[in-house]
Amino acid sequence: MIPPTLQQMRLFEAVARLKSFTRAAEEVNLTQPSVSMQVKAMEEKIGLPLTEQIGKSLHLTTAGSEVYGACVDVLARLRELETGLDDLRGEVAGPLNVAVVSSAKYFLPHLLGAFVRRYPKVVPHLEITNRATLLERLSRNADDLYIMGLAPEQYAVERDLFLENIIVPVARADHPLAGQRRIPMTQLAQAQAIGREQGSGTRGAVERMFADKGVDLNFQIVLDDTEAIKQGVIGGLGIAFLSLHALRLELDHGAVAVLDVEGFPLRRSWYAVHRQGKRLSKAASVFREYLLEEGEDEVAHLLNPTV
Repeated sequence: MIPPTLQQMRLFEAVARLKSFTRAAEEVNLTQPSVSMQVKAMEEKIGLPLTEQIGKSLHLTTAGSEVYGACVDVLARLRELETGLDDLRGEVAGPLNVAVVSSAKYFLPHLLGAFVRRYPKVVPHLEITNRATLLERLSRNADDLYIMGLAPEQYAVERDLFLENIIVPVARADHPLAGQRRIPMTQLAQAQAIGREQGSGTRGAVERMFADKGVDLNFQIVLDDTEAIKQGVIGGLGIAFLSLHALRLELDHGAVAVLDVEGFPLRRSWYAVHRQGKRLSKAASVFREYLLEEGEDEVAHLLNPTV
């Protein structure tokens, strides 16, 4: 067998993981025909088909599954080698891969940017996604650190609390509940509500809070993006429960109002998570320390730059 190139292994790993040539091409910033051509060339070297199309779904052949496992192992070992060499040089340098849930996009890019300005030899990669995809990435140890509001129970992980996450009920500024004092949770539950998809950490925390008080909360409108939810609130579609970190601009411009509801604000935490036993690179280790030691002050400055 003629060994495939590293580029072919990287492209095939993406195709096999995403079960799509098109999505793999988007991830690696190449055209779909280029990816298909490289995988075809890899199949010719190996002498066996690696994928098969059944209906509209792409599947791996038996050989494809074997090759995929080998690609994952080889590429992981290369990343470890690169990390080890950077550590031997004693530099805070090299790749830093961070995956975050979408609601952390309002502060984590700021923190990562400040860190890279301090250590310009660090090469950051930031993946912003939903919780389900984040957990899938965690399951295969695809990144150095994961930023989330609720650490998973199904995986052995190390978690470090570095920032408080304050969840508040919000409505359009002229909503009938805006300006009322000590709104009962039972009354709030009667208003039309906009929520994230099932599996969202924020939605789960809010639902548990209402359930603990014996109050049924139903989300009549479900959206999978915080920005869409904010626009829904501004448009008068209903109330929502959002992190204060996501509301800076809307509150500054008076587009939304924080409702005074019994039991709120709901205080949660942001965690930096990594797989238990994972050897963090120098860059990842120093970034973790930066989050723990300076993250809270940096975010406070972001929310209130006059401080």
